[in-house]
Amino acid sequence: MTTSCVSAVTAARGAARTSAFSGSRAAFVAPSMKAPSSSRGVSLRVSAGASRELWLKGSNVAPAHLDGTLAGDFGFDPLGLGADPDRLKYYQEAELMNARWAMMAVTGICTTEVLGIGGPWYEAGAADYDFPVPALLAIQFPVMGIFELKRIRGWLATGKSGVNESFPWDPIGLNSASMAQKEVMNGRLAMLAFVGFGVQAIVYREGPLAALKDHVTDPFGNNMATNIMHIPANLGM
Repeated sequence: MTTSCVSAVTAARGAARTSAFSGSRAAFVAPSMKAPSSSRGVSLRVSAGASRELWLKGSNVAPAHLDGTLAGDFGFDPLGLGADPDRLKYYQEAELMNARWAMMAVTGICTTEVLGIGGPWYEAGAADYDFPVPALLAIQFPVMGIFELKRIRGWLATGKSGVNESFPWDPIGLNSASMAQKEVMNGRLAMLAFVGFGVQAIVYREGPLAALKDHVTDPFGNNMATNIMHIPANLGM
């Protein structure tokens, strides 16, 4: 009888240890299977397909939230800013809006310089257009405010960019995946170009085409290094 009791107690203890070990194993494995919380900006990195082009040549690893479905997605998000799906949609729309403004700005700056319309682009804001500034603001703020309100409401409702009541806005039928890719790529280039135009205007006090001509004519006398050294003279300091 005593031997049987000892055997039973030993078996019970063994079963308890097995159960406790199994429970701890389950507790250990479970968190690793959970999806990362988007509120904390956590993003897994997954292997991308061999045919997908990424921003870093030779790499095949991209953030999990950048799966290649967005136009212009090359897997670049080192800070994980787009890990939240809602924020990712907003960032995509914000990038498009800034890209479109930049493309119009770069085109306008280069066109007016080629045609000789007006003075330097960076002095356009100080020019006198025979129109009172208060009256201009009184018209501009309400008009742009109404159009922007309609745009953001339309985007929130449809997820598409548009104008007034048209979402997406595509009057000549160019909306396609390839055109969306080209728009993002050219828009990013235009944003970088506009930043360059701004820095160039501060440092060199010339338009982009005039500065390019000077550099081609005398590359060693007109370049980034020489212009930085002459910032006080160029700014009249």
